[in-house]
Amino acid sequence: MNKALLAPILLAAAAAYAQAPATPSAPPAPRLDTRLSTTPSRIVAVDRIVAVVNDEVITQNDLTERVALVAAQLRKGGAQLPAADALQRQILERMINDMVQVQMAKESGLRVDDATLDRTIQRIASENNLSMSDFRAALERDSVNYTRFRDDIRSEILLARLREREIENTLVVTDAEVETEVAREAKEKSGDSEYRLSHVLVMVPAQASPEQIEQRRRRALLALSELRRGTNFAQVAAQFSDAPDALQGGNLGWRASGRLPSLFLDAIEKLQPGDISDIVRSPNGFHIVKLLEKRGKAAAGGIQQSKVRHILVRSKEGLSDTEARERLQRLRERVATGTDFGELAKLHSDDSSAAKGGDLGWVAPGDTVPEFERAMNALQANEVSQPIQTPFGWHLIQVQERRSDELSEDRKKLAARQAIRARKGDEAYADWLRQARDRAFVENRLDER
Repeated sequence: MNKALLAPILLAAAAAYAQAPATPSAPPAPRLDTRLSTTPSRIVAVDRIVAVVNDEVITQNDLTERVALVAAQLRKGGAQLPAADALQRQILERMINDMVQVQMAKESGLRVDDATLDRTIQRIASENNLSMSDFRAALERDSVNYTRFRDDIRSEILLARLREREIENTLVVTDAEVETEVAREAKEKSGDSEYRLSHVLVMVPAQASPEQIEQRRRRALLALSELRRGTNFAQVAAQFSDAPDALQGGNLGWRASGRLPSLFLDAIEKLQPGDISDIVRSPNGFHIVKLLEKRGKAAAGGIQQSKVRHILVRSKEGLSDTEARERLQRLRERVATGTDFGELAKLHSDDSSAAKGGDLGWVAPGDTVPEFERAMNALQANEVSQPIQTPFGWHLIQVQERRSDELSEDRKKLAARQAIRARKGDEAYADWLRQARDRAFVENRLDER
């Protein structure tokens, strides 16, 4: 099975920073099994509660299942596993945080109906060029229980909606902030303005006492000491970091400077690739940042635009996803035998672009939904995609030309606004989640024996 399918989803139990977080479903009530020995009165508990979150619990079996799943995916990705106890603690913390959010979402009336869930899973399967039966078989080969998988995806959608309501819809980006960001980007145009980073976060509770703050600071110092001694950064992140990406080595990927908090920019300003910062204090806790690479915007080139056209078959009553996909597959075969794509679009597309032969004009990054953009970017000139599904329906896509062009002033402002929103969203979400966790009743019993 394509690792691109499972890694983001199954590892989402341990990582959801800067994106809508994936979470396990609320676990069932604690299970207590009994086993009769030669002494009839003897009862042996084979499961136990490892955490209480408000009025729900996480059991040892729940945790063991999740640890096995995440460990298997980390091995597939070539990642080095942390110590078993550190891995258990990291995953349990994420399960607790996820359960807190799921409870909040449900209490506020958010729901994900089966139709929405089915469409999402169908879209995941189609992105991997798999039918639903093949998709389920692939999950089984990877020892992934399909019912648990559905629950996980339902929770992902639920929490994405929760974050949108609680965070995204409350963000305000002013015109003055945009102008400042555009000016800063212009100033840095020839300099290093994109960074690939890893980090460790030792989180401090919202209402922490001085003693708690000092205890967390000492933990950050211990992590920094390990790093200074040459211990692998990913191992230190897995053991010490409270960030959702800890099990991925704290990897933040490439971030434009506009996407980074100013305290991070200050910390890495004088670092060379491979260097590690001193401890950085933020409202959320203590950070350690490692600069992996840096590059200038000029190195990345201008913005790539694609001249693209498509045929859309909308989902509707009486037309199943399988029928829509097969219809487009037949049209694709006709294009391959010489039929003009534009003529087929005029006859068969449900989009308003049909009259123009499906022509969408020149499309830049961010102009279309992610599923469409990923498929479009994978095509060579004049190549026709396989049928792909988006929230609008099923598409055939053809890229006619590509070009690289400088951003217009309007696009520069739009990109700046998006970068500011993303940065504010990351910071607001981290603070919101920390406060939500502090308000919840959480009892961690993992170390109890």
